Amino acid sequence: MTGPESTQKKLARRALERQLEYQEKKAQHLKGREEEVILAMERSSKRVRDLLETFQTIADDARVIEVGSGAHGLIFCFGAQRGVGVDPLAVSYRRLFPRWQSCAATIAAVGEQLPFPDHSFDVVLCDNVVDHAESPKQIVAELVRILKPRGLLYFTVNVHHPVYAVAAGWHSGWRGLGIRYEIGPFADHTTHLTLGAAAELFKELPLEILSEKSNIDEARARARKQPARHMGDRLKRVFFKNALYEVVAKRL
Repeated sequence: MTGPESTQKKLARRALERQLEYQEKKAQHLKGREEEVILAMERSSKRVRDLLETFQTIADDARVIEVGSGAHGLIFCFGAQRGVGVDPLAVSYRRLFPRWQSCAATIAAVGEQLPFPDHSFDVVLCDNVVDHAESPKQIVAELVRILKPRGLLYFTVNVHHPVYAVAAGWHSGWRGLGIRYEIGPFADHTTHLTLGAAAELFKELPLEILSEKSNIDEARARARKQPARHMGDRLKRVFFKNALYEVVAKRL
Protein backbone atom coordinates (compact mmCIF):
# COMPACT_ATOMS: atom_id res chain seq x y z
CA MET A 1 0.00 0.00 0.00
CA THR A 2 1.10 3.55 -0.62
CA GLY A 3 0.62 6.44 1.75
CA PRO A 4 -1.44 9.58 1.12
CA GLU A 5 -0.38 11.61 -1.89
CA SER A 6 1.78 14.57 -0.87
CA THR A 7 0.71 18.12 -1.65
CA GLN A 8 3.70 18.56 -3.97
CA LYS A 9 2.83 15.38 -5.87
CA LYS A 10 -0.77 16.55 -6.23
CA LEU A 11 0.44 19.88 -7.59
CA ALA A 12 2.75 18.15 -10.08
CA ARG A 13 -0.03 15.85 -11.25
CA ARG A 14 -2.42 18.79 -11.71
CA ALA A 15 0.22 20.78 -13.60
CA LEU A 16 0.60 17.85 -16.01
CA GLU A 17 -3.16 17.63 -16.50
CA ARG A 18 -3.36 21.33 -17.31
CA GLN A 19 -0.38 21.11 -19.65
CA LEU A 20 -1.93 18.26 -21.62
CA GLU A 21 -5.23 20.14 -21.92
CA TYR A 22 -3.34 23.18 -23.21
CA GLN A 23 -1.30 21.20 -25.75
CA GLU A 24 -4.35 19.35 -27.06
CA LYS A 25 -5.93 22.71 -27.89
CA LYS A 26 -2.65 23.97 -29.32
CA ALA A 27 -2.34 20.95 -31.63
CA GLN A 28 -5.68 21.86 -33.22
CA HIS A 29 -4.64 25.50 -33.58
CA LEU A 30 -1.32 24.58 -35.25
CA LYS A 31 -2.76 22.32 -37.94
CA GLY A 32 -1.43 23.44 -41.30
CA ARG A 33 1.29 25.57 -39.67
CA GLU A 34 3.74 22.77 -38.86
CA GLU A 35 6.58 24.14 -41.01
CA GLU A 36 6.32 27.52 -39.32
CA VAL A 37 6.55 25.84 -35.91
CA ILE A 38 9.54 23.74 -36.97
CA LEU A 39 11.42 26.83 -38.18
CA ALA A 40 10.96 28.46 -34.75
CA MET A 41 12.09 25.26 -33.04
CA GLU A 42 15.16 25.09 -35.29
CA ARG A 43 16.11 28.65 -34.32
CA SER A 44 15.82 27.88 -30.60
CA SER A 45 17.78 24.64 -30.86
CA LYS A 46 20.52 26.27 -32.94
CA ARG A 47 20.89 29.10 -30.43
CA VAL A 48 21.39 26.64 -27.58
CA ARG A 49 23.74 24.38 -29.55
CA ASP A 50 25.82 27.37 -30.69
CA LEU A 51 26.03 28.57 -27.08
CA LEU A 52 27.21 25.17 -25.85
CA GLU A 53 29.77 24.91 -28.64
CA THR A 54 31.39 28.18 -27.55
CA PHE A 55 32.60 26.11 -24.58
CA GLN A 56 33.12 22.69 -26.15
CA THR A 57 32.57 20.99 -29.51
CA ILE A 58 29.65 18.56 -29.60
CA ALA A 59 30.60 15.46 -31.59
CA ASP A 60 28.29 14.12 -34.30
CA ASP A 61 27.82 10.89 -32.35
CA ALA A 62 27.33 12.57 -28.94
CA ARG A 63 24.58 11.16 -26.76
CA VAL A 64 22.19 14.05 -26.07
CA ILE A 65 19.15 14.00 -23.79
CA GLU A 66 16.51 16.60 -23.01
CA VAL A 67 14.76 16.07 -19.70
CA GLY A 68 11.31 17.62 -19.98
CA SER A 69 11.32 17.63 -23.78
CA GLY A 70 7.64 18.54 -23.79
CA ALA A 71 5.67 19.27 -26.93
CA HIS A 72 8.23 21.50 -28.68
CA GLY A 73 11.57 20.69 -27.02
CA LEU A 74 15.08 21.53 -28.10
CA ILE A 75 16.01 17.89 -28.79
CA PHE A 76 13.79 17.56 -31.88
CA CYS A 77 15.85 20.03 -33.93
CA PHE A 78 19.17 19.82 -32.07
CA GLY A 79 20.84 17.76 -34.80
CA ALA A 80 21.73 14.91 -32.45
CA GLN A 81 22.08 11.53 -34.13
CA ARG A 82 21.61 9.88 -30.73
CA GLY A 83 19.06 12.23 -29.23
CA VAL A 84 16.55 11.25 -26.55
CA GLY A 85 13.64 13.19 -25.10
CA VAL A 86 12.15 12.38 -21.69
CA ASP A 87 8.76 13.68 -20.57
CA PRO A 88 5.88 12.27 -18.49
CA LEU A 89 3.54 13.13 -21.39
CA ALA A 90 5.81 11.77 -24.16
CA VAL A 91 3.22 9.29 -25.49
CA SER A 92 0.54 11.99 -25.80
CA TYR A 93 2.93 14.47 -27.40
CA ARG A 94 4.02 11.91 -29.99
CA ARG A 95 0.36 11.52 -30.94
CA LEU A 96 -0.37 15.25 -30.99
CA PHE A 97 2.78 16.45 -32.78
CA PRO A 98 4.10 13.57 -34.94
CA ARG A 99 5.70 15.91 -37.49
CA TRP A 100 8.64 16.70 -35.19
CA GLN A 101 8.31 14.37 -32.23
CA SER A 102 9.46 11.56 -34.54
CA CYS A 103 12.83 13.31 -34.97
CA ALA A 104 14.10 11.91 -31.65
CA ALA A 105 13.42 8.88 -29.51
CA THR A 106 11.13 9.77 -26.61
CA ILE A 107 10.53 8.05 -23.28
CA ALA A 108 7.68 8.63 -20.82
CA ALA A 109 9.33 9.15 -17.43
CA VAL A 110 9.61 11.74 -14.67
CA GLY A 111 12.76 13.78 -14.20
CA GLU A 112 13.09 12.82 -10.54
CA GLN A 113 13.72 9.18 -11.52
CA LEU A 114 15.48 8.95 -14.86
CA PRO A 115 15.77 5.39 -16.24
CA PHE A 116 19.44 5.66 -17.24
CA PRO A 117 22.73 4.60 -15.65
CA ASP A 118 25.20 7.11 -14.22
CA HIS A 119 27.31 9.02 -16.77
CA SER A 120 25.17 8.04 -19.79
CA PHE A 121 25.08 11.29 -21.79
CA ASP A 122 27.53 13.78 -23.30
CA VAL A 123 25.00 16.64 -23.28
CA VAL A 124 22.02 17.11 -20.96
CA LEU A 125 19.36 19.73 -21.71
CA CYS A 126 16.60 20.90 -19.36
CA ASP A 127 14.75 23.95 -20.64
CA ASN A 128 12.32 25.66 -18.27
CA VAL A 129 10.52 22.63 -16.83
CA VAL A 130 11.58 21.92 -13.23
CA ASP A 131 9.12 24.37 -11.68
CA HIS A 132 6.26 22.26 -13.09
CA ALA A 133 7.52 19.10 -11.37
CA GLU A 134 7.39 17.51 -7.95
CA SER A 135 11.01 18.15 -6.92
CA PRO A 136 13.21 20.62 -8.84
CA LYS A 137 16.19 19.80 -6.62
CA GLN A 138 15.91 16.07 -7.24
CA ILE A 139 15.62 16.63 -10.99
CA VAL A 140 18.79 18.72 -11.07
CA ALA A 141 20.62 16.01 -9.12
CA GLU A 142 19.43 13.47 -11.71
CA LEU A 143 20.61 15.69 -14.59
CA VAL A 144 24.08 15.70 -13.11
CA ARG A 145 24.02 12.00 -12.30
CA ILE A 146 23.43 10.93 -15.91
CA LEU A 147 25.96 13.42 -17.33
CA LYS A 148 29.37 12.07 -18.32
CA PRO A 149 32.51 13.62 -16.80
CA ARG A 150 33.38 16.71 -18.88
CA GLY A 151 29.90 16.55 -20.39
CA LEU A 152 27.84 19.73 -20.85
CA LEU A 153 24.65 20.74 -19.06
CA TYR A 154 22.23 23.38 -20.36
CA PHE A 155 19.56 24.43 -17.86
CA THR A 156 16.94 27.17 -17.67
CA VAL A 157 14.02 27.98 -15.42
CA ASN A 158 11.80 31.01 -14.92
CA VAL A 159 12.51 33.02 -11.78
CA HIS A 160 10.26 35.56 -10.08
CA HIS A 161 10.18 38.27 -7.44
CA PRO A 162 9.87 36.73 -3.92
CA VAL A 163 6.27 37.97 -3.62
CA TYR A 164 5.22 35.27 -6.11
CA ALA A 165 6.98 32.56 -4.12
CA VAL A 166 4.90 33.61 -1.08
CA ALA A 167 1.70 33.61 -3.15
CA ALA A 168 2.58 30.18 -4.57
CA GLY A 169 2.99 28.90 -1.03
CA TRP A 170 -0.49 30.14 -0.10
CA HIS A 171 -1.93 28.54 -3.23
CA SER A 172 -0.22 25.22 -2.44
CA GLY A 173 -1.53 25.40 1.11
CA TRP A 174 -5.20 25.74 0.25
CA ARG A 175 -4.91 23.21 -2.60
CA GLY A 176 -3.32 20.78 -0.12
CA LEU A 177 -6.33 21.25 2.15
CA GLY A 178 -8.62 20.24 -0.70
CA ILE A 179 -9.94 23.70 -1.58
CA ARG A 180 -10.71 23.48 -5.31
CA TYR A 181 -10.17 27.14 -6.22
CA GLU A 182 -7.26 27.48 -8.71
CA ILE A 183 -5.29 30.47 -9.96
CA GLY A 184 -3.95 29.58 -13.41
CA PRO A 185 -0.24 30.52 -13.13
CA PHE A 186 0.05 28.81 -9.74
CA ALA A 187 -1.87 25.73 -10.87
CA ASP A 188 0.49 25.34 -13.84
CA HIS A 189 3.56 25.35 -11.55
CA THR A 190 4.52 23.51 -8.40
CA THR A 191 6.67 26.42 -7.24
CA HIS A 192 7.66 29.95 -8.21
CA LEU A 193 11.44 30.04 -7.76
CA THR A 194 13.33 33.16 -6.77
CA LEU A 195 16.74 33.78 -8.35
CA GLY A 196 18.43 32.66 -5.13
CA ALA A 197 16.38 29.47 -4.92
CA ALA A 198 17.21 28.60 -8.54
CA ALA A 199 20.94 29.10 -7.98
CA GLU A 200 20.73 27.00 -4.81
CA LEU A 201 19.70 23.98 -6.91
CA PHE A 202 23.31 23.67 -8.10
CA LYS A 203 25.06 23.94 -4.74
CA GLU A 204 27.40 21.09 -3.78
CA LEU A 205 27.02 19.29 -7.13
CA PRO A 206 30.09 18.12 -9.09
CA LEU A 207 29.88 20.87 -11.68
CA GLU A 208 32.00 23.68 -13.07
CA ILE A 209 29.65 26.56 -13.85
CA LEU A 210 30.72 27.95 -17.22
CA SER A 211 27.98 30.56 -17.60
CA GLU A 212 25.21 31.80 -15.29
CA LYS A 213 22.86 34.67 -16.04
CA SER A 214 19.32 35.98 -15.74
CA ASN A 215 17.32 38.62 -17.62
CA ILE A 216 15.51 40.17 -14.66
CA ASP A 217 16.10 43.74 -15.88
CA GLU A 218 14.69 42.81 -19.29
CA ALA A 219 11.62 41.21 -17.68
CA ARG A 220 10.99 44.36 -15.66
CA ALA A 221 11.33 46.60 -18.73
CA ARG A 222 9.07 44.33 -20.80
CA ALA A 223 6.32 44.45 -18.16
CA ARG A 224 6.45 48.26 -18.01
CA LYS A 225 6.06 48.56 -21.79
CA GLN A 226 3.09 46.22 -22.10
CA PRO A 227 -0.47 47.52 -21.65
CA ALA A 228 -1.96 46.56 -18.28
CA ARG A 229 -4.88 44.28 -19.13
CA HIS A 230 -5.56 43.21 -15.55
CA MET A 231 -4.21 43.37 -12.00
CA GLY A 232 -1.60 40.70 -12.77
CA ASP A 233 -0.01 42.92 -15.42
CA ARG A 234 0.07 45.84 -12.98
CA LEU A 235 1.81 43.68 -10.37
CA LYS A 236 4.46 42.65 -12.90
CA ARG A 237 5.42 46.30 -13.35
CA VAL A 238 6.43 46.39 -9.68
CA PHE A 239 7.31 42.76 -8.95
CA PHE A 240 9.05 41.12 -11.90
CA LYS A 241 7.79 37.75 -13.14
CA ASN A 242 8.99 35.17 -15.67
CA ALA A 243 12.60 36.23 -15.91
CA LEU A 244 14.85 33.52 -17.35
CA TYR A 245 17.70 32.01 -15.32
CA GLU A 246 20.20 30.16 -17.52
CA VAL A 247 23.12 27.94 -16.57
CA VAL A 248 25.76 26.23 -18.70
CA ALA A 249 27.95 23.84 -16.73
CA LYS A 250 30.50 21.05 -17.17
CA ARG A 251 30.48 17.82 -15.17
CA LEU A 252 33.63 17.39 -13.12
